[in-house]
Amino acid sequence: MRFLIVGPIHHRAELNAARRARPDDPPLFPPTQAQYFWVKALRELGHEVSAFYTTPLLGGWRKLIPSWGIANAIALKLEALAGRFPRLNPGALALNRHLIRKVEKFRPDVVMVVGGTNIILPETLNRIRERYNCKLVFLSGTSPVVFFTPNEKAALPIYDLVLTNDAYHAIQCLELNAPRAEALPISACDPDFHRRYELSDDERERYRCDLAFVGTLTPDHLYSKRVRALEGLRDFDLGIWSVHPVPESLKPFYRGPALGEEMLRIMCAAKIVVNPHGNFMLYGGNMRLFEAAGCGVFQIADDLPGVRKWFKIGQEIVTYRDPAHLRELVGYYLEHDNEREEIASAAQARAYAEHTYRHRMKHMIEMLEPQR
Repeated sequence: MRFLIVGPIHHRAELNAARRARPDDPPLFPPTQAQYFWVKALRELGHEVSAFYTTPLLGGWRKLIPSWGIANAIALKLEALAGRFPRLNPGALALNRHLIRKVEKFRPDVVMVVGGTNIILPETLNRIRERYNCKLVFLSGTSPVVFFTPNEKAALPIYDLVLTNDAYHAIQCLELNAPRAEALPISACDPDFHRRYELSDDERERYRCDLAFVGTLTPDHLYSKRVRALEGLRDFDLGIWSVHPVPESLKPFYRGPALGEEMLRIMCAAKIVVNPHGNFMLYGGNMRLFEAAGCGVFQIADDLPGVRKWFKIGQEIVTYRDPAHLRELVGYYLEHDNEREEIASAAQARAYAEHTYRHRMKHMIEMLEPQR
């Protein structure tokens, strides 16, 4: 089968570096994005994959802007402004025409649209579906109520299948008239990438901490639960890495940005990875849940239905009820090295057996097969 993945490039510098490292087999997406692993898994399953990028509204200048920091933040705001009214934006209209031409040339069996863009118009998707008779899949790791753009909401009835991380997000998509929405989830691990890394002495010193958190902490109305959980751990040896701003209360623990393999090495250097989900994920299934498990590191996550579904509590992962309970668990497991190691190893075994990107893509393809 042929798959066309339609989505943005969030970390262009990382993509350029990956392409320089693999000039004979340049990746379609940076290894800091899940789409990199979708492509890899689909190809390993014997399928052909191509990509169409939805972030050229700033033209060639976007390639010159770093993928994090103030310059990137300004670029993202300009892109958001340019994409707010795509039907009045010549660049957005041209991008939609280019997508149709891409489909005409590549002739995919399945078009996979990544969440997070207001640029792809519903009428474009309708034309693709009617003219080229391909399946349309929308994949999102965020809440449709909180994050979906107007065009994404308007396009939901057009898709053959909508896939989300969180089961409650799938229900919200059905309420927004998606004909079929399922919680897969779309996050997972890749054993070639998400594994235990051997660290140099310099890396161990640079990343050393008892507790590590890597992720987003602002704005507060979306991540206040994470912030409260980490604030309760400020008297421990806590390290925080994020490509976004950090609240004042946690700035003393901020160690800088982290993406890709560096993020995994940071987790491997810590005794405990703390993984509270964002406020908008009430079922669970963020990327870190499966990445940390794949790396074979001990993880404490908040007690959510999905976490209990995908991992055995107390045997493959540890969960907390509230910040006070989290403190209690951290104190206990810092004193019990063997238990941490046993749980981390069991989590890795479960992740490799059931939660790889190959599992996810194979499941998605099965969902697209005609219902008998």
